[in-house]
Amino acid sequence: MRRPSWVPEGMDLDRPAAARVYDYYLGGSHNFAADREMARKAIELWPDLPLIMRANRAFLRRAVTFLAQQGFTRFLDIGSGIPTFGAVHEVAREFQPDSRVVYVDKDPVAVAHSRLLLEDDKACAVVDADLTDPQDLLSRPEVAELLGAGEPVALLLVAVLHFVTDEQDPEGILATLRDALPPGSALAICHASLEGRPDQAETHQALYRRTPTPMKMRSAERINRFFEGFELVEPGVVYLPQWRPEEPAAVGEHPERMVGLVGVGLLP
Repeated sequence: MRRPSWVPEGMDLDRPAAARVYDYYLGGSHNFAADREMARKAIELWPDLPLIMRANRAFLRRAVTFLAQQGFTRFLDIGSGIPTFGAVHEVAREFQPDSRVVYVDKDPVAVAHSRLLLEDDKACAVVDADLTDPQDLLSRPEVAELLGAGEPVALLLVAVLHFVTDEQDPEGILATLRDALPPGSALAICHASLEGRPDQAETHQALYRRTPTPMKMRSAERINRFFEGFELVEPGVVYLPQWRPEEPAAVGEHPERMVGLVGVGLLP
């Protein structure tokens, strides 16, 4: 196939990648045939998937809105993916015009396209780094500058921790990141859960084993533990539509079908 100009050299276009599959679910255009094939197979098995991904994006917007309204102007978005409408800096600046955002991802397409879109935005930076190597991530100049000012930082881990295996020690990664945050900082998590649709969990995880980022769906008890050291804000860890919905009707009769568990915590 012909390689688009924004695709980094040497990238394998024949193997699906989680960031590009997510882009397809959201209606984006930065995905390839292998990504679309995987997404279509996943949707055949689980027709609610596009709705779940949009609910995930809606949670990101609500969480960033909440944090900006609390006065946060610094955001560290790890696993940011490919920019789509409603990126973190766009949402935050509706309430805090001087917001600074550092986007972090390890997918070459996500990084390349983010840099292209944000090249003229001096208050945003894009970092090519891996969540599973938090010390390296924290050492990057853009991240160190964001954290080093001493102002509270909102750490966003939205739909990324379920791509960290148990062997990679997600609790240890979170502890390293938490200890690097200034006092008064915040953590927002969205994580695929086992509880909402246990009948779909193994099939969905099997599909992602075809990608460089296999998925690990986890229990609500485990996801709650990721907030150790943070004080959860109301309503705690809940299903995607249940976290501070803009209107009660948005929750629906079966919020568990939107299987992501989400929450926001604040550092004392």
